[in-house]
Amino acid sequence: MKVGVVGGSGFLGLELLRLCAAHPELDVVTAMGASQAGTRAADRYPSLAAAYPDLVFEATAVEPLVGLDLVFLAMPHGESQSIVPGLVGKAGAVVDLAADFRLHDASAYEAWYGHPHAAFGLVGQFAFGIPELFRDDIVGAKAVAAAGCYPTAAALALAPLIGAGLVERDGIIVDAASGVSGAGSGLTQATAFSTVDEDFRAYGVTTHRHTPEMEQILGASVLFTPHLAPMSRGILATCYARLAEPGTTSEEVLGVLRRAYGSEPFVVVTDSPPSTKATAGSNCAHVSATVDERTGWVIAMGALDNLMKGGSGQAVQCANLLLGLPEETGLPVAGLFP
Repeated sequence: MKVGVVGGSGFLGLELLRLCAAHPELDVVTAMGASQAGTRAADRYPSLAAAYPDLVFEATAVEPLVGLDLVFLAMPHGESQSIVPGLVGKAGAVVDLAADFRLHDASAYEAWYGHPHAAFGLVGQFAFGIPELFRDDIVGAKAVAAAGCYPTAAALALAPLIGAGLVERDGIIVDAASGVSGAGSGLTQATAFSTVDEDFRAYGVTTHRHTPEMEQILGASVLFTPHLAPMSRGILATCYARLAEPGTTSEEVLGVLRRAYGSEPFVVVTDSPPSTKATAGSNCAHVSATVDERTGWVIAMGALDNLMKGGSGQAVQCANLLLGLPEETGLPVAGLFP
């Protein structure tokens, strides 16, 4: 199947190219990178040299994408909505990794992203991209808005508990940390090694754009605080929710997670708190939960690789469903360790 990757020169694009190289059905025929047009992919990322010795990033354009079986959009937020109108119905399937087609409320999009949506009429054609929670919507669709990294980690940990009525929907707290690759490949002082090394800090307090996405997925009110951790990749979301019924035990909440994900190839339920290192390089999320009997709160935790299950891996997982392929095709389940 012929594939185009738009935004191929960024970290998510890099992961998409790496995954497509190992995928038995996906053949990348064009990779676009506006800031790197004319640059060989192997020069930008030597890790791609063996897989793509001759691939050159092209300028972003719609015409070369028309007629392809699959198009991945790994562009900065706000940019894919200018391309999608020319692709819908003209490419076999579209998977957008940005936020442009995730939110179902136009006013919420404008409030959190700071500008009106240029193609909001197409949002309804995009299934929401967390297969474990929205698989039925994805199968048979032609387009998917892959979920954000933080919302994926938090939702996988919380959604089964909310769905089972074990926790209250109001006042959920999501406290999460991400590796520096979540900020993208562009170098800034805030993400430079000398700034991030031996540092841990909060950012986007009360203003992070993943907040409305979490609330949409969970049907709950969420107070979200992200943090930047001194690591290349990984997300750990520690989520706090009040018990709906006193006396619920840790084993009961773990049982709900085990039943929800028992047949899922990309979610591991752990007895102990999950680790970001255990998920590095894989498309798996690790989740767990425990009850604090003293306060009546549940602590639900989710760990994943922000570039994989939180990004490009989940996008390929969604693409497999769109194309009628086995969902696990081309996706690693084992992490890299040490």
